[in-house]
Amino acid sequence: MNLTEYETKQLSAITAWKAEEPSVVSQAVGIALTPVSWLINKIVPVSAIQGLLELSSSAADWLTDTGDILRDAGVSSLEELKSLDLARSDKLADEVHNWAIGIAGAEGAATGAAGIFGIAADIPAVLVLALRTIHKIGACYGYEAKTKDDKDFMLGVLSASSANEMAEKTAALTALRMIQVTIAKTTWKKIAEKAASDRLSKEAGVIAIKTLAKQLGVNLTKRKALQAIPAIGAVVGGSVNSWYLREIGWAARRSFQERWLVDNERIVDAALI
Repeated sequence: MNLTEYETKQLSAITAWKAEEPSVVSQAVGIALTPVSWLINKIVPVSAIQGLLELSSSAADWLTDTGDILRDAGVSSLEELKSLDLARSDKLADEVHNWAIGIAGAEGAATGAAGIFGIAADIPAVLVLALRTIHKIGACYGYEAKTKDDKDFMLGVLSASSANEMAEKTAALTALRMIQVTIAKTTWKKIAEKAASDRLSKEAGVIAIKTLAKQLGVNLTKRKALQAIPAIGAVVGGSVNSWYLREIGWAARRSFQERWLVDNERIVDAALI
């Protein structure tokens, strides 16, 4: 099926997003604030972030209401959005994205006013909001986190948007593609086999969560270092959180746009042939 002019434009934007270098705080700033970064890591260690990831995913799933999406889209089920119209889904995602940026800014400003001690409350809150945003943007395109693969896909989006260097982003994008291929190739006849395979891959899943937690630890520490200074903490906290959710939202939108285009046979994924 041929791409529409709008879909062609979005495909170009997806390709450009994939090629973008991760935009984290510069190494110069990171080195200058090394003592602050060390203290942040003590307040919110990687082990805590790993636990937060596991809890935040469930919390985000629970907090992701979809009634407004159904209402605004004029559909009776999210399944309809999987094949309805990309532009309509993009408009829905834009509203979710903008709301998340606003909430993240307000939350960051409130916790940032407390300086470094507010970071202990800020990081869990922003992780829940980030995952909720990914879940809800996925719903705008008709995708819900009902299966393990779907949840892995959403964690992959978080990984891609929180990469500290291009190698991490490339690895996350490759993982997203493989998860999508797994979902697309799964049939009812394969469900029993897949269930057995999932049990074998449980340990690999734990390792992946640990890796993502380390990645997030580096990324968030760099972003939050300036927030630790009380005099500017509120301003920096609001700005950093808004910036982070802006990146999270675009990663989710581009990832789900591509998944929608593949599932609707607008573009071909060679791995599915």
